[in-house]
Amino acid sequence: MESRHVAHEDHEDHVAEFGPAAEPAAAPRARKTSRRSVLAAAAAGLAGWTPLSRISAAAAATPTPPDFPAAIPLYRQAYENWSGEIAVDDVWTAAPASPADVVTIANWAHANGYRIRARGSGHNWSPLILPAGSQGAGVVLVDTTEHLTAVTVAAGSPATVRTQTGVTMETLLTRLETAGYGLTATPAPGDLTVGGVLAIGGHGTAIPATGETPVPGTTYGSLSNLIVSFTAVVWDSSANAYALRTFSRSEAASKAFLTHLGRAFLTEVVLQVGANQRLRCQSWFDIPWTQLFAAPGSGATRTFASYAESAGRVEAIWFPFTDNPWLKVWSRSPSKPFFSRQVNSPYNYGFSDSLPKQATDLIAQIIGGNGSLTPTFGQTQIALVGTGLITTATYDIWGWSKNLLLYVRPTTLRVTANGYAVLTSRANIQRVVNEFCTYYRSRLTAYQDQGRYPMNGPVEIRVTGLDATGDVGVTSAGSPQLSAVRPRADHSDWDVAVWLDILTVPGTPYSNQFFREVEAWIFGNFSGNYAAVRPEWSKGWAYTTAAAWADGPTIGTTIPNAYRAGQPATDNWDTARSTLNSCDPHRIFTSPLLDGLLP
Repeated sequence: MESRHVAHEDHEDHVAEFGPAAEPAAAPRARKTSRRSVLAAAAAGLAGWTPLSRISAAAAATPTPPDFPAAIPLYRQAYENWSGEIAVDDVWTAAPASPADVVTIANWAHANGYRIRARGSGHNWSPLILPAGSQGAGVVLVDTTEHLTAVTVAAGSPATVRTQTGVTMETLLTRLETAGYGLTATPAPGDLTVGGVLAIGGHGTAIPATGETPVPGTTYGSLSNLIVSFTAVVWDSSANAYALRTFSRSEAASKAFLTHLGRAFLTEVVLQVGANQRLRCQSWFDIPWTQLFAAPGSGATRTFASYAESAGRVEAIWFPFTDNPWLKVWSRSPSKPFFSRQVNSPYNYGFSDSLPKQATDLIAQIIGGNGSLTPTFGQTQIALVGTGLITTATYDIWGWSKNLLLYVRPTTLRVTANGYAVLTSRANIQRVVNEFCTYYRSRLTAYQDQGRYPMNGPVEIRVTGLDATGDVGVTSAGSPQLSAVRPRADHSDWDVAVWLDILTVPGTPYSNQFFREVEAWIFGNFSGNYAAVRPEWSKGWAYTTAAAWADGPTIGTTIPNAYRAGQPATDNWDTARSTLNSCDPHRIFTSPLLDGLLP
């Protein structure tokens, strides 16, 4: 993402539900020249922990960028991704005061052989900004969060919000709420920047419930599908320089930028929005996984798909070696249900932001080499969920959408994660969930039988709609070409995406081997006329047994083909690549991973 601007977003762009009993992790710009180990990133301040692996600091400070524009602040700053697996000391970083400053930096980079990477919150896993082991040579990070933070809401049909890309999602949603607007779904962390969320096609969890009428101005797909227009820094061949250019959604070229993976630099976007909604969120932790994830036709009634049908908004969090997942179910509710508790601010699951000593002691021992405690740790986590929901009275809450959709703080446990979107028909949601969970549980057991415990974090499952052109309230040339939830022209019956993630502490033994096996199974199983798979850009994919984002055939063939399949030859992966290359022919907006993915 564009550093968060290229990145999670996950969010997912979402992360593990539990955090350390420690102070919040400092914001990236506050850590000018220091960094934490992978362990500290996973759980800051847990005394007695020993990291599974460490990232060495840069051997020496990189040279000062020559002739950098004097009017723009330039300084050394540590860069660290969400999981701490990428950490670089003393990366040269600039803080533009305006979009015009970004253009100045771009033209400087072109003249001096540098690359520039948009930097937001750093809440991302994949190395779209900097790779692991980098010293930041030949790169200047551009911090969007210092000054590119203007927000203006406008009524209309559709209503819109004009926002610069360094604005956080919490700030954006707060401004929208004040004006009476909101989103159908959003990533759970509020610290993500708008630019980062859009760069990777960030999403929440939502499909239309049975009988639900969509709110005009909203989408059930990724947030990228809300873009009405945007301003980007692009190459102007007539001026022989980089310049600002505003694109409307009606322009064919816009489709490459709507989800651009950091291969472009957006300074401002206009998003359509809809009337704000009151939501109710109920949590359940008494449904066995054998029922929640049961096979279709089994007779089970409390299934994942049944909740998706009735409420439209569901998330399952399933800790390893436990029987009952934590299921969240959001539903529209204009009036407060009698038994619900009203909430007036986000982040209501405080028990998930810090772990008690009994849990920190367990994870410390697991990190120290006693993987056999992983089942006990999983069981402890779901027990803490049950206790926390009851003691904090958050098992049934009600309020404005922002206050229920944002629920992950930066203090949560820092883990690594894989991520995939399975495109299929709504009727197949339960089949997808059942096949995946059955396979996952069998592999977890097979590893356990060998004394191996590669996964100590939960499985997370969500479901969204796709980036339907019909959701867009202005003239549109089509859906985002690089979005994981771009509809397939040859499969109009595929109308949902089931998002599958597995989380674990970075460096856990056998984790990459496990992730590689799961990835191969996912691509092989969800195929043909039944389903198709695309990676979640902010998370882990292209696994070897040693690392993520490292398998050449997956990066060079499997993933591009997933974006070519079912699309016209003039409107697919290659079209997006050509557009982005033509708008940045000197490749100042790129990284080593992007050079392999989008050469």
